[in-house]
Amino acid sequence: MKHDNVIVHEGYPFIILSLVVTVFVAFLGICWLIILFAFITFFIIWFFRNPERSFQEEEKVLISPADGKVIKIEDVEVNGTISGRFKKISIFMNVFNVHVNRAAYSGKIEAINYHEGNFFSANLDKASLDNERNEIMIRAEDGRSVWMVQIAGLIARRIVCWVNVGTTVKKGERFGLIRFGSRVDVYLPEDSQISVKLRDNVKAGQTILGYLS
Repeated sequence: MKHDNVIVHEGYPFIILSLVVTVFVAFLGICWLIILFAFITFFIIWFFRNPERSFQEEEKVLISPADGKVIKIEDVEVNGTISGRFKKISIFMNVFNVHVNRAAYSGKIEAINYHEGNFFSANLDKASLDNERNEIMIRAEDGRSVWMVQIAGLIARRIVCWVNVGTTVKKGERFGLIRFGSRVDVYLPEDSQISVKLRDNVKAGQTILGYLS
């Protein structure tokens, strides 16, 4: 299934419902309700937008999988379904960001691990481990791995993943989305060179996060 429409198809049920309610209140003739639901409809359409993105392809370049703000850059050692030493970059998406996620690097999807969890605010440190999340591992041609973790937030209650284990993805290709405010953590090989800084605003499929060594 293609996912390059101007509006992602997961948004259509919300848009249609909001339009139906807006039309209904229009028949009632209550002006403030019409304005309110018209605004809600516009916001929903805006939230599920799916713009085209382009970037200058360079070997070993890692690009952002999410729109938002860099809230954490750290060296970590983890033991779990993700295991090893990594450089970790956390990107917080507010409700006004594009929520379509894109592959940070080219390769084959080797693992997808979904974990149920809580819905703490996605900008908190504990969200990485305690919140509902979906871990996706890309194995590059040279054998190195890049993990992208979709994390549900306080409002987000639905993680959508469009790829399967065995799927080959290209850098910048859409692989999923998270509905209504969330976070994406990226785990890179520990010898990666990071080019973004804390509080930088980044765009999925466009902003360079760093480079593999």
